[in-house]
Amino acid sequence: MQNTKITEPTNTRLLSLDFFRGITMFLLVAEGTALWSVMVKEPIAGTFLEPFFQQFHHHPWHGLRFWDLIQPFFMFIVGVAMPFSYAKRIKMGEPKKKITWHIIQRCIILLAFGVGLHIGYSHKLVWELWNVLSQLSVTIIIAYFLMQYKWPVQIAVSFGLLILTEFAYRTFSLEGYNQPFVKDHNFGSWMDMVLMGKINNGGGWVAINFIPTAAHTIWGVVAGQMLMSAKPVMDKFKIIAVAGLIFLALGYLLDWTSITPIIKRICTSSFVLASGGWALLVLAFSYWLIDIKKINGWIFPFVIFGTNAIFIYMFFNTVGEQWFNDFVSIFTGGVLGWFGASVFVTNLFTSLTILTLEWFLCYYLYKKRIFFRI
Repeated sequence: MQNTKITEPTNTRLLSLDFFRGITMFLLVAEGTALWSVMVKEPIAGTFLEPFFQQFHHHPWHGLRFWDLIQPFFMFIVGVAMPFSYAKRIKMGEPKKKITWHIIQRCIILLAFGVGLHIGYSHKLVWELWNVLSQLSVTIIIAYFLMQYKWPVQIAVSFGLLILTEFAYRTFSLEGYNQPFVKDHNFGSWMDMVLMGKINNGGGWVAINFIPTAAHTIWGVVAGQMLMSAKPVMDKFKIIAVAGLIFLALGYLLDWTSITPIIKRICTSSFVLASGGWALLVLAFSYWLIDIKKINGWIFPFVIFGTNAIFIYMFFNTVGEQWFNDFVSIFTGGVLGWFGASVFVTNLFTSLTILTLEWFLCYYLYKKRIFFRI
């Protein structure tokens, strides 16, 4: 194939990365409109469609659904973008110390945003670290300082973090928190008591997920460095795809052999490997389809959500949840009420209307060249 001899300049914009970021944000924004919740209620509930739409909700504990991949995708994408951003800043003449300080400031802001969102959810001052932004504030730092090393070192450290997590969960002996894979009775829950003085009752989420999931951001960095390299484009695709298949196989093998169950809420090593494998495969396929085969005329509507990812994430979690969604529902519910529409139709139309309006908000910012960066 002639394609295998084509090399991609390191300064070429990756449309596949823009798409991957955009589709991930689209799915998150749709969740913020309550669309996925609507789609598992009557009349969908109990039909053959319900299992499909349940894939857009987290698995309650042991198992893996599609929605469990969204946070890993988010953290992986940040990693992929880091080498490109770093190279751009170096090319612009920024000293490394300034870039490092920018990364540190960015992580502090992300932590503040993550804690701030929990305050908004609770309607009171709280100290909670379960949000993805809080997790990212740590994984970015780890991945950034590893970025200067060759990829074998980065991969080795990522696996070291998984082994460290396994060891901590399996060997912690304090009564009540010595059951490694039992909700609210594991090492992660004990660490929540140390860090926050509380556990995520019922949910089972733990704050120290940032340790194992740092692997997602590290693997993203390595993938980004691979895509920036002068290797033939088909070689890049094959390497990333094969790595994804290997990680996927390792993750599911650990689960199927009952060595380590796949549990997203405490980010077991099997979960991190399986979800990381899916992230690598999605990136590889997107890269092949969009950047190599140039089949990319359809991606723009999704890319729009990714152009202001942090802004729209904060928007639908604050303004959207606190005011905008209810405000829109006044009009949609009122108009459809005139026609006697069912609760399901009204809620579905409301969610789609909110999604459309938030897309146009991102589109307006895009057209005005307004991009919120931290």
